[in-house]
Amino acid sequence: MDIGLLEQSITRVDGNAEDTLAESLRLAQFAEEIGYSRIWVSEHHDSEAIAGSSPEVLLSAIGGATNTIRLGSGGIMLPHYSAFKVAENFAVLSNLYPGRIELGVGRAPGADFKTAIALATDGKPKFERFPELVLELIDALDNPELSPRVSPPPILPLPIWILGSSPDSALLAAELGLPYSIALFINPQFDPHIIELYKKRFKPSSRCPKPRVMLSTQIFAADTEDKAAALSKAASLSFIRFVTRQGSPGTVSVEQALKYRFSAEENAFVEQISAGRIIGTQDQVQAKASELIKLYQVDEMLAVCNAYDFKDRTRSFEIFANAMGVNGKGETLANNAAA
Repeated sequence: MDIGLLEQSITRVDGNAEDTLAESLRLAQFAEEIGYSRIWVSEHHDSEAIAGSSPEVLLSAIGGATNTIRLGSGGIMLPHYSAFKVAENFAVLSNLYPGRIELGVGRAPGADFKTAIALATDGKPKFERFPELVLELIDALDNPELSPRVSPPPILPLPIWILGSSPDSALLAAELGLPYSIALFINPQFDPHIIELYKKRFKPSSRCPKPRVMLSTQIFAADTEDKAAALSKAASLSFIRFVTRQGSPGTVSVEQALKYRFSAEENAFVEQISAGRIIGTQDQVQAKASELIKLYQVDEMLAVCNAYDFKDRTRSFEIFANAMGVNGKGETLANNAAA
């Protein structure tokens, strides 16, 4: 089973975007070295805490800093943009890094509605046109007779993934014959029956002859249970501050999180958002990952780990790779995890 990681480029509470983006490149190099098959980067706007607002630009930099790891968007929020322009951006990337580029697209705004209006060229976000925009994107990349033509011509294959956390996105992926990536870290209550529906309704295509599912979830792994739990608590506190806009934006340290006491309301929220997390030592990580693989019938996994200390992040990703039996060449040593 392929494993990858999703980089959101979140700053520390006392950090800055320059250092955060430099660490994103270092993380990609580390992931490539220990055998991860891909790194995807996200798109978020209007946030002091998140430096990753332009996936295509960051992917270009990561590509120049690495050699073999696949590079993808997780994802491009397509309703903000012209599908033709997105196709050209990724056509350029595919020529820079042949065979390494993947294009994940989503419907969500990646910000509030005010920002969505600012991003739209005519001030009118086009969320309702998402299915149509995906079709336009596929045509732009796959149809050499299209006029105007995408230039440069993309180097294929250039996989397109539908990202989502709802039935609508899964059904769209099934209808168009595209692979589907579940954002469990966004919707920890994602219903596994949606994947059954995706596979049942799937229409084979030249891009994807059979259903293909990838699960994105948060990983907080460490050499002790206490340290893993502390990493998870710090991430929860950081997220609460992010959504409430209270306190300094960015990731907080483990030490700061351990001093903080959640209110009853915050505890209930933390329990909800932690449902799909993989937390613990290597054996615990392996057990939880196997459970999620079976539950969601997934073919691949994408790990997310936002922690204050870069060493804690790399150790989490290293433990996850070991738990999944991946060696330094990106090969899976234990392919029976989903059996």
